[in-house]
Amino acid sequence: MRPPIDIERISKSYEDIEALKDISFKVNQAEIFGLIGPDGAGKTSLFRILTTLLLPDTGDAYVQGYHIVKDYKKIRNIIGYMPGRFSLYQDLSVEENLSLFASIFGTTIEENYELVKEIYSQIEPFKDRRAGQLSGGMKQKLALSCALIHKPEVLFLDEPTTGVDPVSRKEFWGMLKNLKAYGITILVSTPYMDEANMCDKIGLIQNGEILSIDTPGKMTKNFDRDIYAIKTAQKHKFLLSLKSYENTHSVFSFGDSIHYIDKRNEITESEIRSSFSKMELPEFKIEKIKPTVEDCFMELMK
Repeated sequence: MRPPIDIERISKSYEDIEALKDISFKVNQAEIFGLIGPDGAGKTSLFRILTTLLLPDTGDAYVQGYHIVKDYKKIRNIIGYMPGRFSLYQDLSVEENLSLFASIFGTTIEENYELVKEIYSQIEPFKDRRAGQLSGGMKQKLALSCALIHKPEVLFLDEPTTGVDPVSRKEFWGMLKNLKAYGITILVSTPYMDEANMCDKIGLIQNGEILSIDTPGKMTKNFDRDIYAIKTAQKHKFLLSLKSYENTHSVFSFGDSIHYIDKRNEITESEIRSSFSKMELPEFKIEKIKPTVEDCFMELMK
C-alpha cells in the first residue's frame, strides 16, 4: 500500500530553467505536510504536477495509489486543490460558487455541509455577495470551502495564506488541523517560515531541490551550532560589520534582531561580547537563543 502522496524522483524544466530536480518524498494519511520555501523554489510546479495539470519531465508520483499521468481522471475526483491565486468566479456570489463546485462533483452543499461548516459559517452571512467583493481572508475561506465541498481524500493548498492578514492566517491553520479528524491528507506550501510549526512534517525547498525533510521539532533540535540574537539601534551598520568579520559563520536579519553564528562553535557569549567590543560596533544586546526553522533553512542554504 502506497501512502496518500508518493513522489518518486520528479523533475521539471522550462527551457533552460530547472524548476524541480529529482524530488522525492511521501506524505502519510491525515498528515499536514508543509512545503516551505521562497517564491521561485518550485512549489507551484510540483503542485500542478500532483494535481494532474502539468506533466513531469521525469519521475513518477501517486495520489491515493493512482498514477498522476495514467490515472489523472481518478485523481481529479478525489482531490481538492486551492491554487495560490484566487481562481473562483468573481461575478458569482459566495453561495453560487459553492453550489457550482458541489454540482461539478455530483454533490450538494447540504450533503457535505458538516465538513465545511466551521469555515463556511464565517462567510455564510455574506452568501449573496459577489466573490470579487470579498476581503482577502473571506476569499480564502470561500476557496477552501469550494475545495472541500466534495469531501476530497487529499487536499492541495498552494500558498493559501499569502497576502492574508495575521488573524486570518491563524484561523486558517486552526481549520486545517480540524480537517485531520476527517482523515484528509493535506499538502500545503508556504513562503512563511513561521507557519512551519503548524505542520506535522515539513520539507524545505530551494531552487527546485529538497534541502531537508523532518518534523519541525526534530529539525530545530538537530541544529548543531550555537545561535545568538543581537539587538541594536543601528541594525544595518551592525549587520554590515558582521558580514565582513573573520569569525562570522553566518549572519542575517531576523525581524527586529540579527541572528549570528560564530565559526568558533564552542565560544561563550562573554567571549563574543569581548570580540565585538574590539570592533568599534554600535551599542548592542546579545543573547543565546533556540534555533527556528528559518535558521535551519539559512544554514542549509550555505
